[in-house]
Amino acid sequence: MPTPQQIVDFTEPPAPEGRSPFVRPQRIAPVEVVAYDADWPAIAAELDARIRGALGTRVLQLEHVGSTSVPGLPAKPVIDLDLTVADPEREEAWLPQLEAAGFELTVREPWWHGHRCLALDSPRANLHVFGPTSPELYKHRIFRDWLRADAEDRSRYAEVKSSAALAATEAGETIMQYNARKAEVIQEIYQRAFHAAGLLD
Repeated sequence: MPTPQQIVDFTEPPAPEGRSPFVRPQRIAPVEVVAYDADWPAIAAELDARIRGALGTRVLQLEHVGSTSVPGLPAKPVIDLDLTVADPEREEAWLPQLEAAGFELTVREPWWHGHRCLALDSPRANLHVFGPTSPELYKHRIFRDWLRADAEDRSRYAEVKSSAALAATEAGETIMQYNARKAEVIQEIYQRAFHAAGLLD
């Protein structure tokens, strides 16, 4: 388990020289943020069953995270899930099974908590793979649970998501650039969530 200091730390190491995290090139497309869809939890549950069916007991933990996991919050219509496996570096133990289930590896960044990301086109989903000591697993759940509980921050986040999507689309930016436009507000919300969780004084 990570320490509280690791959970609240947002320092990210740069990619090693000459290496890119992107297995599949980033696509530039309009960033679509839509009203909350009450079907998203059911879609996430179907994906959960598909992943568990592919990996069995190799799934140490599987969580629906991201904006589609927060009732009432507008979001890109893409389900985000966090998958914990024993060792992300041992791709042979989990990747072929997920590829057979329709997922495609898009990101590989072993220098950042062993993170991998796989995409699914139908239904649209991102599956983030981490090892059991990754602080990102805790961050994502804390952020999700705080937004579920706090209407004011949920509204604040909805506003920045909509404005960032419009600006990113008009500028022809990637999803990573869209995410960067939200970063300041996200950090502010995280600070309140961390305080509420007892991770910060």
